[in-house]
Amino acid sequence: MLASTNTTGRKTNYRWVICAMLFFATTVNYLDRQVLSLTWDEFIKPEFHWNEEHYGNITSVFSIFYAICMLFAGRFVEWMGTKKGFLWAIGVWSVGACLHAVCGLVTEASVGLSSAAELAQATGDVAVVVATISMYCFLVARCVLALGEAGNFPAAIKATAEYFPKKDRAYATSIFNAGASIGALFAPLSIPPLAKYFGWEMAFIIIGVLGFIWMGFWVFLYDKPAKSRFVSPSELEYIEQDKHEQVAKAKVAAPQQPENKIPFLDCFAYKQTWAFAVGKFMTDGVWWFFLFWTPSYLNMQFGIKTSDGLGMALIFTLYAVVTVLSIFGGKLPTIFINRSGQNPYAARMRAMLIFAFFPLLVLLAQPLGMQFAGLGQNAAWIPVLLISMGCAAHQAWSANLFSTIGDMFPKGAIATITGIGGMAGGVGSMILQKSAGNLFVHAGETNMHFLGFEGKPAGYFVIFCICAVAYLIGWSVMKTLVPKYKPIVV
Repeated sequence: MLASTNTTGRKTNYRWVICAMLFFATTVNYLDRQVLSLTWDEFIKPEFHWNEEHYGNITSVFSIFYAICMLFAGRFVEWMGTKKGFLWAIGVWSVGACLHAVCGLVTEASVGLSSAAELAQATGDVAVVVATISMYCFLVARCVLALGEAGNFPAAIKATAEYFPKKDRAYATSIFNAGASIGALFAPLSIPPLAKYFGWEMAFIIIGVLGFIWMGFWVFLYDKPAKSRFVSPSELEYIEQDKHEQVAKAKVAAPQQPENKIPFLDCFAYKQTWAFAVGKFMTDGVWWFFLFWTPSYLNMQFGIKTSDGLGMALIFTLYAVVTVLSIFGGKLPTIFINRSGQNPYAARMRAMLIFAFFPLLVLLAQPLGMQFAGLGQNAAWIPVLLISMGCAAHQAWSANLFSTIGDMFPKGAIATITGIGGMAGGVGSMILQKSAGNLFVHAGETNMHFLGFEGKPAGYFVIFCICAVAYLIGWSVMKTLVPKYKPIVV
């Protein structure tokens, strides 16, 4: 990275301070999102008499509400500006995170009980009322969280565009986006111990307060480069080098034509739009399922709690494998292009077909876990490692799926198509989370049998089968809709 000098002679690279702030914001974003999945089964469920259906309702509503908010978050940030837009986003989601902690108090007041112990001891109709009221309380908190979290990536991408020239933006984006993986890695090491020793309410509050601390630094540190007292003239010149190049080119080239845009409704007339939407619809829910349900699966199948040392190690390992392996997913199409000269779309589809086979490993998770049941709780390492391979494949698939938009659509339509695909993915996730919760309850109550498994393990195996084949189905539909590279010309 280039080092620039201010008027005092001190070298400045202030843009990387801003990049670090975006990294920490994304880390906090992912931590706040993970608190519920790492606490509900062990700590929250017994207190509020939840079952998988209640949790499935909460995760499905979060998925669809987050997707809807994504459609409008970018425009909100553009309207408010990067500094205020980011403050609003992280402020709202931090409030939403902390709101989870008062759900118990609201439930107590609503049913006329005075403590968490009385809630947990409720029986009959009172227990049903406790479960229902608490679920709706968590739904409200979860929607507030989704509303704020939807603004993180639009604001971070806009800040990156303001502080980095085009040639550095991909690198800066990869750095702040790594905050998602770091958040996923740090979550199982921090959240369950907080819930165990200080109460699940404090886990939400402590993680939520991190956002408010970040806001204090952001107010002090962020201004547009031209206005920032921390950016030297030479660094500002480096940041704005694209403007200088555009001015130089304008002197010798004809003015560029304005960027073509596609009206929103007209986007649905293209098969390319539907191909991207199908790819998101079929696969986004798989990622969210494993994110939301893996801790519960480990407890149900192996009796491993997230607050146990083994539970923390398993979840940490899962996301460590995902973080390391998914990095290479984006490079595979480049290798195909360099070796065979394929166009980018063909190379990406070829890479995505390869990635689509890896989730089939999830089919072996439960059979092998049961086969090595003699190992006791250590048998859980086998399904976790197989699930991690499927999740890593998802991240690689997702990176290439997003890139297909730029391959086929003009720049003026990319944001719109991304929003449409995000909505499709949210709907797919909502359906899968809701179906999973209902299925697990049904399987437990009826002692359902499926391919040698019975009860809730049978329900999980059904969902694992769906997750395993979703990518191949999605790829097949995409390939049928758009068999060859065919860019949209407006």
